Amino acid sequence: MLGERIRKLRKQKKMTLEALAGEELTKGMLSLIENNKAKPSMESLAYIAKQLEVDVADLLEEISSQELREILEKAENLFNANLKENPIKYEQVITLIEPIIDKLMQGYESARLLDIYSRCLYYEKKNDWQDYLERAAIIYDQINLTSNRASIGIFRSMVKFTDHDYSFALNSLLEERSHIEANHAYIDPITRVNLDYHESILHFAVGDNQSAEKVMENAIHFSKENRIFYLTDDLYRLAAANALMFKNEEKKSYYLQKIKQYGEFAEDIQSILFYKLFDVMSLNEDKKDYSKALKEIDEFFSEPDTSNIFIHWFHLEKGKALYGLGLFEEAISSLEKVEIPSFACHPFDLSLFYVMDSYKALCHLKLGHTSNALHFANIAVENFAPLPQTPYKDFSQETYDMIKHKM
Repeated sequence: MLGERIRKLRKQKKMTLEALAGEELTKGMLSLIENNKAKPSMESLAYIAKQLEVDVADLLEEISSQELREILEKAENLFNANLKENPIKYEQVITLIEPIIDKLMQGYESARLLDIYSRCLYYEKKNDWQDYLERAAIIYDQINLTSNRASIGIFRSMVKFTDHDYSFALNSLLEERSHIEANHAYIDPITRVNLDYHESILHFAVGDNQSAEKVMENAIHFSKENRIFYLTDDLYRLAAANALMFKNEEKKSYYLQKIKQYGEFAEDIQSILFYKLFDVMSLNEDKKDYSKALKEIDEFFSEPDTSNIFIHWFHLEKGKALYGLGLFEEAISSLEKVEIPSFACHPFDLSLFYVMDSYKALCHLKLGHTSNALHFANIAVENFAPLPQTPYKDFSQETYDMIKHKM
């Protein structure tokens, strides 16, 4: 109610009835207004708003801009909190925003609250998150907030990406990008790079390597030209992964060197570890120097913190190195420690992980466990079935065919 909103704002600003009434209203009249026993004229309402330093619209609306900003600040802090430290943060955000969700109609605060609310619903596997996200998208379009609107488009497509529906994800992103480019007069450089990066990821995911490389290399060139370093390391990693996947040694060497330089310059531990991982993979797959690979892997595990995102990749490479050295039981033990992280959704990542079952099969074959060998070889082939063609997929099929032939 109007009176309650006036009283709340007055108390927030630590004003007495006399101070708010000033020279144009009496304390008694103001008390009646606050208790909803009298309705102020538009002139009185404008005066009260001026005294409270708010817009008249803030008094007439059910929730003021100030209240929205306060709720948004709390929501942002919760939403961006560490999930391990606060595992119920999404539930808390939903509880915070839900009472006002139907009052969020216009302006940045409303759009951002709808945006956050819908994402929390998605993470909590609740229904109707798409409807609230669409409401946020419409407001972002209205106020021409391109970066936030693009973020929604990327989020929508990546939801399908995590479900491994790569074609739908790509088409969704292309449609979103087309809408943004048609309805927003200016797309800032960072948003453009963000769109390019995700588009190239999805082109690779569906096996359209030509389009992927074109978009990716254009993004890298654009970043250099405009001196933008946003997603630079991610673009280099994507380029290196593509070169590794399709055995382009020249490009792989070039982009790995770029990753190493970036990691050293920015002191970025993830880039440095990525470079070390790819170096180990090269030792295992190209140079067949398994002893050196094992030495570098053991150096990784000797670090005090091995809980980082690369731990399962290094377990996998250790299994491959041990297999190469003829230590088949030890290799199986290492391969059994590999868990595919939940964030590994791209066919490139999955391909690197799915070969672990092919290596388990080869180890069991060497140990004379032919039924186990065929079992794991078959798992690898089935896992690879929905993925685009890569040398890793070919390797899994060749391993299966070879084992089946021997049996």
